[in-house]
This record gives sequence, C-alpha cells and structure tokens, in this order.
Amino acid sequence: MVARALLLRRKNRAAPADPRRILVAHHLLLGDTLMLTPLLKKLRTQHPRADIAMTVPRAIAPLYEAKPYDVRTLPFDPREPAGALFSEAPFDIAYVPGDNRYAWLASAMRARWIVAFAGDRPATKSWPVDELVPYAKEPAAWGDLVARLVDGPAPSAFRPSEWPAPRYAEFAPPPAPYAVLHVGASSSLKQWAPERWRALAKELDRHGIAPVWSAGAGETTLVQAADPGNRFRSLAGQLDLAQLWHLLAGARVLVAPDTGVAHLGRIVGVPTVALFGPGSAVLCGAGDFWRDAPYRAVTVDPLPCRDQRVLFKREIAWVRRCGRSVAECPRHLCMPAIAVTAVEEAIGEVLETGPRARG
Repeated sequence: MVARALLLRRKNRAAPADPRRILVAHHLLLGDTLMLTPLLKKLRTQHPRADIAMTVPRAIAPLYEAKPYDVRTLPFDPREPAGALFSEAPFDIAYVPGDNRYAWLASAMRARWIVAFAGDRPATKSWPVDELVPYAKEPAAWGDLVARLVDGPAPSAFRPSEWPAPRYAEFAPPPAPYAVLHVGASSSLKQWAPERWRALAKELDRHGIAPVWSAGAGETTLVQAADPGNRFRSLAGQLDLAQLWHLLAGARVLVAPDTGVAHLGRIVGVPTVALFGPGSAVLCGAGDFWRDAPYRAVTVDPLPCRDQRVLFKREIAWVRRCGRSVAECPRHLCMPAIAVTAVEEAIGEVLETGPRARG
C-alpha cells in the first residue's frame, strides 16, 4: 500500500525547473558531511536566490554557523523528536547524498521532488525517491560524485575564503610555529602506531616546529601512548570543533589519519597530510574540488586486502576500500605499511606549497 501511494504521488509530476527551496537531507559523520561542500557550492552557483537548507548532526552544526554558500543548517538527530524540521515550509527539491533512508525524512518534510543515488539496499529505502542517479563508472572523489546529483558543470575549485570561520570560545593557543598531530580516528584500524607518532613528533621538533597533540575526548590514551613522557603539549579532548578549526588555522601543518579532522584541514586551508590505511585515498581524497588545497594523501597502494567495493551499501566496480571490523582484521597491514619517512616527505611537500590565503 505504501509503494502504491508513493507511485500515485509521483504521477504527472516532474522535477522543478527553478527550485526556490532546496533541501539536502542526511545524517553523516563529520568527514562525510564536509565532503558535501562541492554539492553545496554547485547548488548555490546554479540557484543564487534559492533558500538552501541542510540537515546536520548537532555536534557539527557550529562549523556552519557563518552559513558558507548561504546554506542554512537544520540540526538533526534521528533519536530525538524532529518537530522543528516538520515545521519547515515544503521544499521544491531534496537531495539525499548518502543513505537513502533519509529520503523518507525528505518526504516527511514535504519535498516535492527527491533525488538520490541508485543501488541502496534494501529497496524500500528508495521508495520515496523520484530520480535515482547512478554512481559514476570512473574513479572519483566522493565530494565530486555527490555534486553530480545536480545537473550542470562541476563547481569551481574550493577557496578557503568561501567558508567563514566560526565563532569560538577562547582558549590558549600554542606559540607558533606548531604542527597539529591528530592521533584519533573513527576506527582503531585507522590509527597509526604510537611509536611512529612519537618519531614524527621528535623530527618536527628537531626542525623547530612544536608538535601539538590532538584527539577526541575519549582518545586521550592514544596521546599518552605516543608521548608517555608528556614532552609535547596536548589539547586532546579539550577543544570543540569550532576551537579545533582555529587551532588548525594557526598551524604550520596538520597530520591526521583519514578521518573528519583531515577533511576539516582542507576546509580551513591548513597544509594537511592524511594517512590512508583501510580507506581509499581516491574516494576520500582531494579530488577535483580541492585540487588547489595544500594537501597530500599518504597510502600504500595497491594493498591486497583493500578489496571491498561497497560505498553506502552500493556495489561500485572501481571502489577499493576496507570496512572490516577489528574482529575481522585483528592484525591489519594497511596503517603499519605507512613509514615515518613517507609522512615526513609529504610534510615537506605541503610546507613548500604553503597555506591558501583566506582572503
């Protein structure tokens, strides 16, 4: 009955030619949310007068406080009542870039036309979708892929000045010059060995760049393992995202695993070195949109066990990544394969490139 009702809903309808209210519906983690930036810029470029709104997890919303690309944020947690979302006026069109379950949210928010990627499972997730877009057949960064949900030319390359810095609570910044070493990651399979972080910190210090440790509130033990003598300053667990933005803005360089903080580095414009173990340096790398960023991906490729071809439950022939758990891969090879010398070389390259001006 639900499927029949949705088919009737679509009958005799078409995509709006000139949408005035646009919704981007998702509930993604920090890195995936930041990788939606090409989509936001493309929407604003094509619809300069439209009201564009995007659902975001509450913890991420402060980064969007200054409304980059004049996009409104709608803080959202699926575990909480969503009354404020349903009080929004109907949207002419909605884009669902990740999990198609949020097509149901877009439908509940009275989006008249819903666009999402094809191939999600189970098929019931996509019942409300009016237009299913296939993933590209050639390798590309995910940020560039999501921009293709919208017809038209790709957005121009990112400039840090396009994203105003958020307000933040004052904290005592480290004296310059310093490097931020972010040791935390969403999975322990993305964590680099503490002795390698320690060696990198010592090398930076030897070159007159003070290492500053960074990690999430529950990851302070990672810093303790890397720096058991507390030789270098640690801000692990002490900063919110807005404060972290400003810490990165003053840094000479950021080094981080393939995690949300590495993507934040590209937004801020700080020279960034990202360490890719199980993740794909192609899929989560700079791509075309961040082609001018002072950014280097360090990975070992090919790696035999980086062999999964799934992205948001879609089978994609060219994807090479690994989403295994620690139980499935107790002795992983990918992060241990990254040598300290390779990271030092990448740091030298991005420091030569230098930060991008925010003006």
